[in-house]
Amino acid sequence: MSADVDVVVVDSGGANLASLGFALDRLGARSVVSADAERIARAPRVLLPGVGAAGSIMQRLESLALVNTLRNLQCPVLGICLGMQILCERSEEDETPCLGILPGTVKRFAEAPDAPVPHMGWNRVRITHDDPLLRGLSSSDWFYFVHSYHLPPKLAATLAETDYSVPFTSIVRQRNFCGVQFHPERSSTAGARVLRNFLELT
Repeated sequence: MSADVDVVVVDSGGANLASLGFALDRLGARSVVSADAERIARAPRVLLPGVGAAGSIMQRLESLALVNTLRNLQCPVLGICLGMQILCERSEEDETPCLGILPGTVKRFAEAPDAPVPHMGWNRVRITHDDPLLRGLSSSDWFYFVHSYHLPPKLAATLAETDYSVPFTSIVRQRNFCGVQFHPERSSTAGARVLRNFLELT
């Protein structure tokens, strides 16, 4: 393990790296952004952020030889937004094969008059299973979402769901791999709580 940091943030090329770093700083966490496979493999915890398109982020991870590194991590891992989606087997976006850690396919929201795509704004999550990642949170907490694709509900790994034209999985955990569809770094007190809980996972 890397003793000089609390968490390594994968340099996935996303525009939210700076805001995520500021959120970690506010929590007093020692973090570093890295695309180095050895550094990531030694990390005590790993954050996998993602914005943009599934095909682009998977191409970047493949070009950096990080795909197998991420699949084989034994430390706590948290995928954020697109970083959560690519934990699945594949995405309808660009028909992209993903990391395959979670079963299932990420799907695009259907257009609806009262639910424009992308889904952008504040929504509650409905907690379906207790987990240390959710300590101190409730189904009345609000989080900030920006996404056009979603994981189906009622997966074996689903911890919480959100409704937007259809129910979808908004928080997952399978073994050491966790994911949140919202942006905790932009979700005020509740988002900070998720990040703090993650930093306390061992």
